[in-house]
Amino acid sequence: MCSWPLLLLWALLPGAVAGGSGWTFAHRTLLDSEGKYWLSWGAQDGRLAFRLEVRTAGYVGLGFSPTGAMASADIVVGGVADGRPYLQDYFTNANRELKKDAQQDYHLEYAMENSTHTVIEFTRDLHTCDINDRTITESTVRVIWAYHHEDVGEMGPKYHNSNRGTKSLRLLNPEKANVLSTSIPAFDLVNQDVPIPNKGTTYWCQMFKIPVFQEKQHVIKVEPVIQRGHESLVHHILLYQCSSNFNDSVLDYGHECYHPNMPDAFLTCETVIFAWAIGGEGFSYPPHVGLSLGTPLDPSYVLLEVHYDNPTYEEGLIDNSGLRLFYTTDIRKFDAGVIEAGLWVSLFHTIPPGMPEFRSEGHCTLECLEEALEAEKPSGIYVFAVLLHAHLAGRGIRLRHFRKGEEMRLLAYDDDFDFNFQEFQYLKEEQAILPGDNLITECRYNTKDRARMTWGGLSTRNEMCLSYLLYYPRINLTRCASIPDIMEQLQFIGVKEIYRPVTTWPFIIKSPKQYKNLSFMDAMNKFKWNKKEGLSFNKLVLSLPVNVRCSKTDNAEWSIQGMTALPPDIERAYKAEPLVCASPSSSLHKNFSPKVLACFVVLSSLLSSIHLWS
Repeated sequence: MCSWPLLLLWALLPGAVAGGSGWTFAHRTLLDSEGKYWLSWGAQDGRLAFRLEVRTAGYVGLGFSPTGAMASADIVVGGVADGRPYLQDYFTNANRELKKDAQQDYHLEYAMENSTHTVIEFTRDLHTCDINDRTITESTVRVIWAYHHEDVGEMGPKYHNSNRGTKSLRLLNPEKANVLSTSIPAFDLVNQDVPIPNKGTTYWCQMFKIPVFQEKQHVIKVEPVIQRGHESLVHHILLYQCSSNFNDSVLDYGHECYHPNMPDAFLTCETVIFAWAIGGEGFSYPPHVGLSLGTPLDPSYVLLEVHYDNPTYEEGLIDNSGLRLFYTTDIRKFDAGVIEAGLWVSLFHTIPPGMPEFRSEGHCTLECLEEALEAEKPSGIYVFAVLLHAHLAGRGIRLRHFRKGEEMRLLAYDDDFDFNFQEFQYLKEEQAILPGDNLITECRYNTKDRARMTWGGLSTRNEMCLSYLLYYPRINLTRCASIPDIMEQLQFIGVKEIYRPVTTWPFIIKSPKQYKNLSFMDAMNKFKWNKKEGLSFNKLVLSLPVNVRCSKTDNAEWSIQGMTALPPDIERAYKAEPLVCASPSSSLHKNFSPKVLACFVVLSSLLSSIHLWS
């Protein structure tokens, strides 16, 4: 009747391999630095299944938190005590007090314990309609974890001390189906002994020559190569295509990016062909798409731009990080391209201080997409992955898609953005971009802890609002972005006139008297911002005309570049689809699945006869 308990009993014996509930776990990650806590998970039919494998004979805990801390968290605790499994649904309030949830929404599917490890598998609905549970969406989830050497007692779980941590994950990222052969060739684009200055932000640029191929190749996977111990130092890496009209002398040395003395050759590297950011893993292209190398249209030289984040100003750091590209001669049907969309990185991107919420929008305009697509691919392109990018003040990003004034399905979103976890999101279904469509990258910021303006810029204390779209087939469009008019922003704070012609940067204000001879940045900081003024300013900025950026490869431009366009007339707040609660489970299933319950009754009698836990 129940052969599974015999498998479980065998699994409990020392040295045995654990069985399982039959659920498929598409994803697996290590949560701690010592290799003691492994999390596996997979989604199916509106439910998530989890598997915890932890080096302990006590309880194991997993939770979902709004900040990565204990406050206001949704927590599940389980284990095996005296041969009997248990799983309990808890939550914490704002004061981090642990309470058992009256509605038990986590369902035990499998449990085992041997002399070294506890393994439990359980499921839950994505949306439980329990105010004490956190809804699981495609946004970043801050997972918290803990374990203890003792099981849960009558007074609840004992304090875990240092056996705890947090990790940001995207639990609903689609499964990566294709597994590479171990024999596939690869080459590295890795910095050599880069000295990291003792300052907060450094952008380091190094040119590389792509290996010479006799025939076309397709890159089918890119992995980060991060020097051990530098996982938090290397914040993001961009790979640009450069002009091919160079000799190998440009490879001799690297240099700080965006520096006045930066080599002129670096200025030709405008086309992003790959992007990686902190927390991300390797990226595999879909089976029908690859990044082309070896043809006249493909890069011969590339620029590796690495953003180093050194907030403690540590001295003496030397880095050797970069990217590894796996390639094949088995050419796929389509060549991949990348479009950078959003707000052009500029001081004209302004965010007032003290704002619990401020929204910025970057427009990939109808005019830019229409010109480029009509010339290159009137039938449209297909987006298959998106990387959303902001800095420390970022709290949420959405890439919205419009066609003839009607809003389509979101291309990508992250309503719980984590600066320390940014990776390409695979789309569940490829989404077509047609001539006449327009895209809006919408970013939400929090500057409550800041006393001065936040500006668009390269530093992590500056801000960005960008989306990198991976798509096919490749067309000659690399940037589709915008920036709002600065003069109307300055009129909001009372500026009447600036000195013309503009000969200094940032430019200088002429009137009124209270701002005379100040740079526009100093004037914006001098203005007495409060929440009411910030909200009014936000409403203004979202309605301002925008300057269009519409770029080709090799620093070329589409004719729409530099023109002024009005933002589309849209509903400013995105209307999300309503969440649907799962049908109520039976009280039996709220604690154990019938299979687990029945099997453990048999198992318990077997265990008592051989005194495994005596």
